[in-house]
Amino acid sequence: MSGDVQTDAYQRNVEALVSKLRRRYRFMSPEVLTAGLITHLRQIVGSRRAALETLVVLRQVVTKARFSNIEQLVEIIHGAGRRLVEAQPKGTSLTVAFPGRHNMDSTEFSVGNTVRKVLHHIREEYRTAAKKVPEDTALSISKLVYQGQPRRRGMAPKSETDVDLKEDDLDDTDSFSRNLKPVFMEAIQDVFDELETVYDSISKSAKDHIHSDEIILTIGQSTTVENFLKAAAHYRNFTVIVAETGPTYQGHRMAQSLSEAGISTFLVPDSSIYAIMSRVNKVILGAHAIIANGGMFAVTGSLLAATAAQAHSTPVVVCAGQFKITPLWNLYQDYSALDFSDPSNVLGFEEGDLVDKADVINPYYDYVGPDLVYAYITNDGDHPPTSIYRLIKETYNDEDIEL
Repeated sequence: MSGDVQTDAYQRNVEALVSKLRRRYRFMSPEVLTAGLITHLRQIVGSRRAALETLVVLRQVVTKARFSNIEQLVEIIHGAGRRLVEAQPKGTSLTVAFPGRHNMDSTEFSVGNTVRKVLHHIREEYRTAAKKVPEDTALSISKLVYQGQPRRRGMAPKSETDVDLKEDDLDDTDSFSRNLKPVFMEAIQDVFDELETVYDSISKSAKDHIHSDEIILTIGQSTTVENFLKAAAHYRNFTVIVAETGPTYQGHRMAQSLSEAGISTFLVPDSSIYAIMSRVNKVILGAHAIIANGGMFAVTGSLLAATAAQAHSTPVVVCAGQFKITPLWNLYQDYSALDFSDPSNVLGFEEGDLVDKADVINPYYDYVGPDLVYAYITNDGDHPPTSIYRLIKETYNDEDIEL
């Protein structure tokens, strides 16, 4: 009976987060309905916040779950993670980076990434406590090419002391979970700490990437990029050009914030990006998700900026936390929007007859291919797009790729 009560308790926590993540549709008019264009509201906005909320739920799940072996705990977390991922808004169809898997079309990848990372750390802690060596630790030429040099395998294990592990103990079914839960909770806390300090960790290298008197172009409003530029301003004098990013005009808030921080800032319309690119020394963008082929999804207009930068041989640097790296490929569209915003922001109903004569699509994200990105700056260092696949192998377990 007590086990059922605990199961119901953590399931309620999962469902509470599901209700926040779930897409809620609000059709603006019959015309929008006919065009198949919808706008939605979500209680949780932003990849980092979604990841933090997911960690809170997973910590509650591990705390209240009853399990007598590691497979039971993994299955419990898989079930919770699967429920959360299924609640995500659906967008462009992507496929996982390993053969024989199904397509995935969630637009908020940080939830699934966080679940996979927690599972990775739990498996590592269990192997350490049980003195088990992973089967893939032996280095060979094929594994070196496939996985890269094993420079790290997650965070340092917490279970340094000997723990008496008795799986499936019939005399004391709770002994396994009782002994390992504190270790698992510390591992989850480490993921918490990493997310809490992600902006500071990325900003530490800002002075190495931005030099005095440079002209930097960015687009929209990215908290990661904003903190990165403000950190560099403590050591360098430079100028930032912010594209306003219509029709959301997020660039207005970004330009105001940078200007208030004492950074020389200019706000320009998106149509001016190509014209001014010849004067730009570096393009710094944020990312919504970094996928396995080294490409990324970023706010609409990023593809325009990256393409113009390539035409002028201007390097494009992307600032993003490692929790945004996801084991998915964009195999089907070279130019694809991951999600869509309200079309009335582009063409309002006050335009009258013109609304009936045009189908308006307002993409929220652009897909930027790996050939347009020079480097990714993460909280784990700088990486070229070709290294993203190796980072995925180091961060997630193959058996957890599909939740």
